[in-house]
Amino acid sequence: MHRERAKEKVRVYNDVYNTFRSNPVHDPGRDEPSFIAEASFVKAPLNSRVVSSSVVTHGKGKAKQESLDRLPLELQEALILEDLLFVLMGIEGSYITFPHDYSPEDEDPLQGLRFIVSPTLDPSLRDLAERILPLATYYTAITSFIEARSHLDFGLVNHALCAAMRDMLKDYQTLLAQLEFAFNMSPQFTLQKLWFYVHPTLHTLSLLYLLSTELASADDPVGSDSASNSSNSDGEDDARNEALGLGGAKLKAVLSEINKTSQLGDGSSGIAVKGGEVLAILHERMQNMSGDPAAKELYGALLQAAGRPYVDMVQVWIRTGRLVDPYEELCIKESKFIDRGTLEVDYTDEYWERRYTLRDGSTLGGTSKRHQAGIPLPRSPGGRLPGGACVPPTLERWKHKMLLAGKYLNVIRECGIEASNNMTQDDEPVFLDDERLYKVVDDAYTHANRTLLRLLLRDQQLIPRLRSLKRYFFLSQSSFLTHFLDLSHSELRKSARSASLVKLQSLLDLALNTDTQGEDAMFREDVKVTVAGSGLYEWLLNVVNVSGVIGGDDAGVAESIGQNQEETKKEKDDKKQMLAIDALTLDYNVNFPLSLVISRKTILRYQLIFRFLLHLKHVEQSLATMWIEHKTPAWRRPTRPSTDKPATPEPGTKDWHAEFENWRKRVFLLRARMLAFVQQILAFATFEVLEPNWRKLEGKLEAGKVDTVDQLLRDHVDFLDTCLKECMLTSSKLLRAYSRLIVTCSTFALYTAPFTKSATQALSGDTPEAMAKRWNTLGKFEANFNHWYALP
Repeated sequence: MHRERAKEKVRVYNDVYNTFRSNPVHDPGRDEPSFIAEASFVKAPLNSRVVSSSVVTHGKGKAKQESLDRLPLELQEALILEDLLFVLMGIEGSYITFPHDYSPEDEDPLQGLRFIVSPTLDPSLRDLAERILPLATYYTAITSFIEARSHLDFGLVNHALCAAMRDMLKDYQTLLAQLEFAFNMSPQFTLQKLWFYVHPTLHTLSLLYLLSTELASADDPVGSDSASNSSNSDGEDDARNEALGLGGAKLKAVLSEINKTSQLGDGSSGIAVKGGEVLAILHERMQNMSGDPAAKELYGALLQAAGRPYVDMVQVWIRTGRLVDPYEELCIKESKFIDRGTLEVDYTDEYWERRYTLRDGSTLGGTSKRHQAGIPLPRSPGGRLPGGACVPPTLERWKHKMLLAGKYLNVIRECGIEASNNMTQDDEPVFLDDERLYKVVDDAYTHANRTLLRLLLRDQQLIPRLRSLKRYFFLSQSSFLTHFLDLSHSELRKSARSASLVKLQSLLDLALNTDTQGEDAMFREDVKVTVAGSGLYEWLLNVVNVSGVIGGDDAGVAESIGQNQEETKKEKDDKKQMLAIDALTLDYNVNFPLSLVISRKTILRYQLIFRFLLHLKHVEQSLATMWIEHKTPAWRRPTRPSTDKPATPEPGTKDWHAEFENWRKRVFLLRARMLAFVQQILAFATFEVLEPNWRKLEGKLEAGKVDTVDQLLRDHVDFLDTCLKECMLTSSKLLRAYSRLIVTCSTFALYTAPFTKSATQALSGDTPEAMAKRWNTLGKFEANFNHWYALP
């Protein structure tokens, strides 16, 4: 049966050949081999196309000269079928050719090859052939897309996508092989049957073509090449360029500005479509075409295949804390320039906040920092972010947990502890849109949280550390401070620049070694003396005016710190030098990983509260010293003998003795009022604010009510912010009034010696002018104190 069909096929093509020979258009003088005359055509018809370029070009010209309208419809259909089998593979046929203006250099291969059918073909056959021709365009475009995206620079997600598309093209190629076999072996194989078999594939390849076109149109290969070239530069290249004079900061800045301008000019982002952006496009197309079951199934299969490398990277990150992302496809990035060397200088603020971050710049609080350096611009205003900065929609809600799960494990690894997550893994693969992936992320986040929390609370003794901070900064046992102030009285009376930190530190160590024992002596070697660059109340007022509240925005507070210190240093040249007692504060050394909880920002809050309490303690001590001074004879000795009776003053004159007694009583009364005010503020801050809030935090930690590290960090910062707020250090109005009152009290205490001297001179002999001056000075203190004290 097959042999008879083969003979029939040979007879048909011999008739066609004889028709060509008898055609007057044919030039017998041109000795050109024809595929019809080849005996091997029936066995391997594709071999006839594997010839030299000159022969192919010559044959094409011949085909253009021949007309099909003189041939029977059966022969036309057979020739077009033979051409279509080649064209569907991307090979030009004899009657289905490229357009006349086709140029390989000008055409974009990612748009696919375009073919036209000979106009001499029967209209019914030509219409049917033109319906099939888009398959050739789709196939060539998809093939070019796969070849282009298989380059290393496009990352693992693109590689997996191309592999899945290549598998689908294998099915298409298998179909073509089967159609070729049917064409060779069955005389009843017609163009209508070919259309019937390829029609379902046409829809599939059209979906792949639309996907490849969208990915190619959003891509920026020029920017991608420049980005990859810049990322591949290493330290040796930078050093060599610097030595050759090509790596200066100014030159780099100019080149960066040129690149930035060129990118903004052509609207490109400079990052190839890869990683999460590819998955986001796939997910978006799958959602938009959810009404088409075939399209949804196709894009779903591609999403699963392309998402496998992404899921693998996520699982490695959340299970081991290692970021294996060689092509920057994951939504998490690592700043490798921040290493353990920087931790000694700035603890772990840099490490914790900027070593591992999300590429889109978002934070757990919901804020975005896309304006900062390193955060790429979106493809279009309000559009999706490019490359790995685009988070797949299925993982948008889980990105912060993914970040923190790996970050916590990485912190544990930095401590020299193996941090692998040994949770049982299923044998079945986990896909990007699988509910099991969300459970894996949540379980890994919970495991990392508990592991790090156990490390902090048990191994690193977090609670004793916090108790020591309370003891030294909140002055819960302040005998050491009183001893220290007595020992360093003379040194603290100097200006802040003149005071010796070495001497102050030695005196603090002496006070701590003398007055602390047992548990109170824990971690005392970590307490250090330092001098602030600005006054407490000026600094607080500036920060409150900038950020609204202390700790409302850590970045704003940190920025305002530097600005305030610079402004303060400039003002110091024109103003009186600040005393060491006004700039004195404590610092606290914390090792990693405790510095995650007791960070520089939290220590700043501790220092603010300590300076607030220190000023109160110092003013209280000064007023107490003034009370001791008021027990001297100058203040207690009567102005007239006890045997004398009060003389009646002459009209128009005042009784000097009664007036002097009233003046001394008024001084006593003002000192008592100031001391009561300071002691009430101190008692309120310690017993009504600090102690209750500390008990709440300590109770949570000891009762195990803190389940995650995030909650621990949040509770610690909230505790300090609450203390600052309830101590009235976050209201500009209260701060201004409070600072004036404290300055008035401390200045009044400084007038102890002048007042005593004036009282002694008055007992020896006084004049009305001296008494008036005495009352004038006291009146200024009373008026100032009463004014600020009466403010609501």
